[in-house]
Amino acid sequence: MPPRWTVEQALALAPDASSATAGRKLATSGTWTSTGASPGAVWGLCAGSGTTPYQTVVDLTEPAFSCSCPSRKFPCKHALALLLRWAGGEVDEHGEPADFAATWLEARAARAARSAGRAEVRADRAPADPRAAGRRAEQREQRVSAGVAELERWLRDQVRTGVASADTAGYALTDPVAARLVDAQAPGLAAAVRRLASVAASGEGWPGRLLEELALVHLLTTAHGRIDELPEDLAATVRTRVGATVRTEDVLAGPPVRDRWDVLALRDSSDGRLTTRRVHLRGATTGRDALVLSFAGPGQALDVSLVPGTSLDADLHFYPGALPLRAVIGARHGEPGPLSAVAGSGVRAALDAWAHALAADPWTSDLPVVLGDVRVVPAPDGAPDGWLVADATGDALPLVPAPGLWTVLAVAGGDPVTLVGALTPRGVRAESVLADGAPVPA
Repeated sequence: MPPRWTVEQALALAPDASSATAGRKLATSGTWTSTGASPGAVWGLCAGSGTTPYQTVVDLTEPAFSCSCPSRKFPCKHALALLLRWAGGEVDEHGEPADFAATWLEARAARAARSAGRAEVRADRAPADPRAAGRRAEQREQRVSAGVAELERWLRDQVRTGVASADTAGYALTDPVAARLVDAQAPGLAAAVRRLASVAASGEGWPGRLLEELALVHLLTTAHGRIDELPEDLAATVRTRVGATVRTEDVLAGPPVRDRWDVLALRDSSDGRLTTRRVHLRGATTGRDALVLSFAGPGQALDVSLVPGTSLDADLHFYPGALPLRAVIGARHGEPGPLSAVAGSGVRAALDAWAHALAADPWTSDLPVVLGDVRVVPAPDGAPDGWLVADATGDALPLVPAPGLWTVLAVAGGDPVTLVGALTPRGVRAESVLADGAPVPA
């Protein structure tokens, strides 16, 4: 059997707070029958409003979920409840899955085998015409360059006319040029331009922040205009920031970094159209941080294969760039195991890493960090934020106000803790706290 998850690990998979609450409630009810667990799977029957109980199965290796209930959430409350019962030791271990569970697991294995076969067939096919691919790349570059040139004119207009009224202009100021950048296949620049409107409406001190953002956009357009003169890694960063995509297949073709990767934190964010899941990994041997991103549109499920509090022996392939952080998981070597002993750094080392990140990629907005042996303390009177995270030397950073801050305070309780988060220009955004070796989501 794989190691049992903690309650926190199970709840980290909940698609929203209401599902987590419903899963907790259902886990303690007496409606479960025929539950069991075997290496890599957990299953059970849960009585619902109808005469036929819901058949629920969880494949722990990814994980993946199946339930006969009508819910469109992944995982549903029944799958969450089943995982919570398993985490609490209330599911007996059996050698073989129940029939309904075995049928679903066998179908998954068959689909995986077919997918592997199709991948081999694709690999045997003749490569695409390189000349046609080159023409498409050249046409895209021409469109991007035209969009960048228009953006440069818009930036000069902002400098000439001033930004005094930007806080009242709203998105009417930025949407037209952002839309043209999307048409020019520069979605990264379009997002940066749209963000200017929210910066202008961010309250006291907005003019300074807006000028900083305008300067970064100007720096990006200048770098794109001289991209042929840049080092290869920095040129790759500029292309990515402008909006060029890198195929997953190309990333996987790069050199792997094999390690025992600890899954330390998971954070979801949404812009109303797309939900992004950001998972923070750290190599137990290399000490290297990595971010694995997945995306889902409305009604789609996010990747749930990385569970905070577990560790996996795997190959990671990093996207090209001057500051390689984003990665894709390649080959996995064995089943996930328990978390390693995670050692964090002090505040000064985190600031040094931030300085290095900005030198490599000036457009860095946050950096994954693990702060060890730190305390959460009240900020001095008059400080802009209410709480600081301080290490044993007395060096401190502000904690970014967020709903999860109260979880950090409750878990820390004034004692030294290991804090996992992201370093930003405003301070540290907490994402989890390690308690008894397991991450508690913040």
